This record gives sequence, structure tokens and C-alpha cells, in this order.
Amino acid sequence: MHLDVTISLTNASIYQENSLILSRVNLEVRKGEFIYLMGKTGSGKSSLLETIYAELPLIEGEGRVVEFDLRKLKKKQIPLLRRKLGIVFQDFQLLIDRSIKDNLMFVLKATGWEDKEKMLERVNDVLDKVGLQTKGFKMPHELSGGEQQRVSIARAMLNDPEIILADEPTGNLDPETSEDIIKLLIDISRTGRSIIFATHNILLVQRFPARTLRCEKGEVIEESQAAKPAAV
Repeated sequence: MHLDVTISLTNASIYQENSLILSRVNLEVRKGEFIYLMGKTGSGKSSLLETIYAELPLIEGEGRVVEFDLRKLKKKQIPLLRRKLGIVFQDFQLLIDRSIKDNLMFVLKATGWEDKEKMLERVNDVLDKVGLQTKGFKMPHELSGGEQQRVSIARAMLNDPEIILADEPTGNLDPETSEDIIKLLIDISRTGRSIIFATHNILLVQRFPARTLRCEKGEVIEESQAAKPAAV
């Protein structure tokens, strides 16, 4: 795998249990690349992302994510792979009983950080990057939906990942807030991180054009090869 390639899938078949979801997936993602992954609900977007972060095993074809071979991945290596990844979901998955800062501290502790001072420094750094430097003391319910999603992006960045996988991160947000989130993720990609942004929001894609892949009829198609954008 070339040094600046962070994700590579070759003739990969994506399964959910015994059901074939996507076949002959060929995909190469480079450092600093921002990519849309489009398709209707149930078209395989989440399954593809789950294969990349090893929630689903890759049993056919080849796959590498950073330095990990998905076909040879052992169970004990999965946490090491996931430290190279940041994952952002549609629902923010914040712990509602603790402050934003404590949410982030909890993740650092869970991923092996021990030095309290360095942990606080890292938390402040990621909150600063997502424009929430003054909100660390607040509880999740005191923040707007867009701010909560920014916290989940900050959380995804805690361990300085090479890749961020965003699965419908604007699905619960209004159009203006959605634009703010996508601008933030595009800015983050410019710092050298690969970002895959799964969405079925065609308006966002038109407003902020980037390389686009589409899950359709059991395959992943480069949008430039599709006859025309399908209705979503």
C-alpha cells in the first residue's frame, strides 16, 4: 500500500452475517482526502464503514486500513486499529450524566491515557479545534444539536486519528447547522486526515462538491461513472 493511502479495498465483498451487501468493492482513499459516500438507507453505506473499522470482518477480497490487514486482523488488534480512526455517528452518543470535558476525559482514560495534565491539554485542544473552547463545563443537554455533534467530532479527534468515518453526521441537524458541520470536517481533512462522509443529503454534496462514491444495487460506484445522480 502506497504511503499516502490510508484505506485500500480490492475486490472486497461486504457481508452482514450471511447476507452479501456489497460485492467487488474497489476503493482507495488517500491522506487528506474528503469523500462522500452516498446511497439510500439500506444501500450498504454503514456496512462498508463497519468493515473499515472492523465491526464486520472482511472475508472476501483484500483490505488494508492504515498498517492493518483486514483479512489477517486478530481480535486483540481491533482496539489498535480503532485508535487510528475517529468515528462520528448520527446520534451523538454522549454520556448525559457528565460534562463535555468529562465525556472527553472518559474516552482518553478508556484508551490508555494516564497523565491528567496531558489529558486536560488534549481535551482543550480538540474543543478549541471544533470551536467549543468555552463549553467544556456544560452538560450535553445544555448544548444545541450542532454543538453536540461538534463534541462528537472533538471526541473522534482525541487520539489524533489518520481517518475519520462520519456516518450520517448531519442526519438530525437543520440545513444551516449541517453546513457548519461539513465545513468543519472539510477543514479537518486539510490537516492531512482522510474523511469518509456518509450521507443521503444531495443538497450538501452539491453545495460542497468533492469526490463521491455511491452505494447502489450492491456495488460501490464512483459517481463520475454513474449515468446521473439517482434520486435520494
